Amino acid sequence: MDMRDVTLRLSEPMIASALRLAQARDATLGQVVRDALSAEIRRCSRNATTSNRAEEQLLAPLRVLLASEFARAKSWQDLKNRLQIQGYALREAGGGLALHSHPEGVRMCKASELGHAYVSLIRRFGAPFPTHSHRHLVDKILGPAWLPQDDADGFDVTEPF
Repeated sequence: MDMRDVTLRLSEPMIASALRLAQARDATLGQVVRDALSAEIRRCSRNATTSNRAEEQLLAPLRVLLASEFARAKSWQDLKNRLQIQGYALREAGGGLALHSHPEGVRMCKASELGHAYVSLIRRFGAPFPTHSHRHLVDKILGPAWLPQDDADGFDVTEPF
């Protein structure tokens, strides 16, 4: 069978939707179908997890191990100390945070995968993660009136967390 002669059996609503999509993209129906098929082949050929998504088998034990440390922490410095005792550290990762082994620095997972989104931690501690470059989040979350305190807790913000 010559694959160039493959006939697709599509319902009328599906054809109508595909034609609207093609028109919106200023493409032919054939190009839309080829693009969709190509994207699906790429999706299926990738590993089920991305390099930034931690395996669930790793996440569950980490959640259990660190749950009380996150729950009891009163500040970023307190959280840093608690995590280091357990052999971990938080580091900036894009617009959020990632958990790394300490002192080795091996990335374990995103903090949000442990149930602790950066936004939630900013709200809870009333301040951004020390040295985090995404300061626009602070204005959005805490409001533009937020001002950093002058070394109120003795934490040196030039030192990596």
